[in-house]
Amino acid sequence: MALSLDFLALPLLVAAALVFVSVLAGVVSTRAGFSFLLVFLLAGILAGEDGPGGLVFNDFRLSFWVGNIALAVILLDGGLRTDFDTFRTGLKPSLVLATLGVVLSAGITGAAARWLLDLPWPMALLVGAIVGSTDAAAVFSLLKSSGVRLNERVAATLEIESGMNDPMAVYLTLALIGVALAATTAGSGEGLSALEVLRSLALQFGWGGALGLGAGFAMAELLKRLGRGEDGGGGIRALLLVSGGLTVFAATTWLGGSGFLAVYAMGVIAGNRARRQVRSTLSAMDGYAWLSQAGMFLLLGLLVTPSMLLPTLWPALGVSLVLMLVARPLAVALCLVPLRFPPREIVFVSWVGLRGAVPIVLAMFPLMAGVPGAQTFFNVAFVVVLTSLLLQGSTIAWSARRLGLALPEPDDLRANRLVFGDFVIDGATPMDTLCAFYGLPVPPDAQTDVATWMREELRRPAVEGDSAMLGAAELSVRALEGGRITRVGIRLG
Repeated sequence: MALSLDFLALPLLVAAALVFVSVLAGVVSTRAGFSFLLVFLLAGILAGEDGPGGLVFNDFRLSFWVGNIALAVILLDGGLRTDFDTFRTGLKPSLVLATLGVVLSAGITGAAARWLLDLPWPMALLVGAIVGSTDAAAVFSLLKSSGVRLNERVAATLEIESGMNDPMAVYLTLALIGVALAATTAGSGEGLSALEVLRSLALQFGWGGALGLGAGFAMAELLKRLGRGEDGGGGIRALLLVSGGLTVFAATTWLGGSGFLAVYAMGVIAGNRARRQVRSTLSAMDGYAWLSQAGMFLLLGLLVTPSMLLPTLWPALGVSLVLMLVARPLAVALCLVPLRFPPREIVFVSWVGLRGAVPIVLAMFPLMAGVPGAQTFFNVAFVVVLTSLLLQGSTIAWSARRLGLALPEPDDLRANRLVFGDFVIDGATPMDTLCAFYGLPVPPDAQTDVATWMREELRRPAVEGDSAMLGAAELSVRALEGGRITRVGIRLG
């Protein structure tokens, strides 16, 4: 009797065909301005219980496992591509947004959930914590595919924030699950004490940072000793990086730390200290990251049953709108105004607070912990993610151009003249010489050079595209070397 392999062939056929059709539809949809990730999510829904596919899938534990692995791979890939130079302008605002910003967003969104969903305060704040952080998968992929070149400060802030805010979101979610369980057991002693909450926070950031940095240095040294090798595109070394990153992620999580922070920190250190060796792996890493995103969003789409969303659809949409239009903008403004971010950059950072797989993965925590009414959290998280990808993810390029944040490509002379003006001068030019030649008002310290004057006017680390007014002229940073302004564009009138 011949051995039947239907148990292998049929699931493989369905899975492979679903990924193939999703990728093809994603390529077409991106030309129309829609998020690639949104297509994967919708493909999973259509293949699910309420869609034409009719597949019944409700394994939250498997989805949680796959989602965490996929996020770890995506964060590792993002860390490998993050240059140390971007930390000059992006680290401080990213740290503030990844900590205080997440708390503020969660608190304001929780207040909205309290009113819209009629939940007790512990449950409402838990909803805010679940959807309060931006998503690395969405931010990394959509900024890359948007087709616009942002200035270094905005791009670095968004990318580093999305890579660093998961620990705070996980910490808040776990802490509030403990509070919610304590509230529902009427003081039976279950849940987390204040001391345990602080200990959890210290473990999350302490183990995550320490193990991530240590693993990054060790991986960099290992890659240097192995050299560039003969494996062409670096496929073997990419596999080494992925397996090493997942090992660090798992070990850190097992010890009670933030595996997300650890794997991102490992990627940043290894990517910068072994730059030549890592460069050859980036093409293969890109494939691993896209495969992770495709599998994760398809699986999360399969988990969703649209008919179960209907009872809480309108309140969930209200929570999503409050998050996008009130909570995130207010939190970003409170965090970035003291750091002297221009208003248009604050508006853009607020709008590109993309939600992706992280809120859906976090929404599985209360489901597996047995929190009463946890299905509501999952439904709200899904609606928030769907609206974020649909509204915010599809308008990144448009909003960047509308706010004047899209920088021209270096070889586009016409676009450079429109952005920076018709005249270019050296950053070392004395201010008195510049003002005399163009008939501009002379500043008090006329002997200083243009680069120093601009740095003092900006009062923040300069990036390409920064500008300052001198009389009727607009002076713009056109080029930098090592953080110092080397060329300045002038627009008169």
